[in-house]
Amino acid sequence: MYSTYGSELKVKAELDRLGVECFIPMKYALVDHGPERRREQVPAIHNLIFIRESREKITELKMHNRVCTHLQYMVFNTLDSSKRLIIVPDDQMKNFMMVASQLSDQTVYLRYEDFLDKPGRKVRVIDGNFAGVEGVVKRIKKRRVVVVLLEGIAAVAITELPPEYLEFTD
Repeated sequence: MYSTYGSELKVKAELDRLGVECFIPMKYALVDHGPERRREQVPAIHNLIFIRESREKITELKMHNRVCTHLQYMVFNTLDSSKRLIIVPDDQMKNFMMVASQLSDQTVYLRYEDFLDKPGRKVRVIDGNFAGVEGVVKRIKKRRVVVVLLEGIAAVAITELPPEYLEFTD
């Protein structure tokens, strides 16, 4: 889902308070506070929030909770001009969260559209901080990286992995 008006952190705090499972990919950035700058955690993808809950419960929250009125469903426009809600499969979300939650200089967030037509081999990371992550090896700016895609939403890349940490699965 996405949250309007940059309210994703307020929405997450409210969902956490209500016991609703949610996730916002974060990164470190320098933030201006008057004359000084501080390194802080900020949302990596502006307005994006992942929520694990039924559509009925989310709709109820949107209707009856003032903070959650900022939530909007993300949809695909299909070929026949209809719309379909974007639902991320559990295995893709698990891989994405394993990489995104590391808050490492080894991870880079990417626009999904950049990778629609590029070929790549499926791999599993078998060692290191990202052990267990499944993704696709791609070339970005002459570097070989492992990319974890969320179809139609976003991608996160692991930029520095030794080749011996990778097991090709295709």
